[in-house]
Amino acid sequence: MLTGLKTFSRRTILKQGKAAIAGVLSCRVLPPGPVFAAGGVLPVRQVADGIFAFAGTDALMTDANRGEICNVGFVIGGDGVAVIDSGGSVAEGRALIAAIRAVTDKPIAYLINTHMHPDHCFGNAAFEGTGAVLVGHHNLPRALASRGEFYLSSYRESMGEALMREIRIIPPTKLINDEENLDLGGRIIRLKAWKPAHTDNDLTVLDEKTGVLFTGDLCFIRHLPTLDGSLTGWIAQLEALKAIRAKIAVPGHGPVPAKWPDALEDERRYFEVLTHDIRQAIAAGVPLAMAIRTAAESERGNWHLFDAYNVRNATAAYAELEWE
Repeated sequence: MLTGLKTFSRRTILKQGKAAIAGVLSCRVLPPGPVFAAGGVLPVRQVADGIFAFAGTDALMTDANRGEICNVGFVIGGDGVAVIDSGGSVAEGRALIAAIRAVTDKPIAYLINTHMHPDHCFGNAAFEGTGAVLVGHHNLPRALASRGEFYLSSYRESMGEALMREIRIIPPTKLINDEENLDLGGRIIRLKAWKPAHTDNDLTVLDEKTGVLFTGDLCFIRHLPTLDGSLTGWIAQLEALKAIRAKIAVPGHGPVPAKWPDALEDERRYFEVLTHDIRQAIAAGVPLAMAIRTAAESERGNWHLFDAYNVRNATAAYAELEWE
């Protein structure tokens, strides 16, 4: 279990949280970027019965946005709460806890990390002392052990010392090998561990009661998908993702909620274009340094952060596809 969480006054949290959240809990669509609420309460919105989410901004992690660039949320059951991703800083994690306490006093039973990337798990330390069990893909501990120190050092400049000093790499203690159900008290959420795709440690969370699917970064909308696992693996699993019987989705990045499975179509198109362009370059003998300059260039106008990530994606795709 996580330990050592800074204690919040319930009276203070409820006072601040109600002021920040009142009037918006029934809203169906989140704003495109972060809104810093008074009192440090993350401004979540209700997307279904007992399910709340916050939509991050399409940007790189900085001190100005507190790392709040991915979508996070929580599910309230009869006995407890499951949190899906802790955000990009301990500050965001604490603001998420404050948002939870603004709408329920039920214990936080689980904190689920959908994968290893800092914007999804840098807030883990905020949940110490809540009693939450940290849950992740069976590959997540190894991935965090391998990448953790690099993440801590590489984000220090962009995030700033004030935010980074409290961030720690905390691996999960409950590991998901394939599929597993967690009972929140009359409410079942289904966790599934995926083969290498966005990363090699992707996890999805489906609330059976409402049909809301938390996709992690297996689904990107508007924000260019980022490849840190396997392009062919991701493409191969799109049909299995599409077959999940969800009604709406909370993607890893992009507007919330999203229609399911339509939410997958933009990234499917991008992957197809990227794969075609890289395979064509390889067949023509175009070296990597030249191929990545033009690969998927036709997709530029369809995505935010294209310049930040497309060359990385093309480089990874070339390395993978040249050995087919």
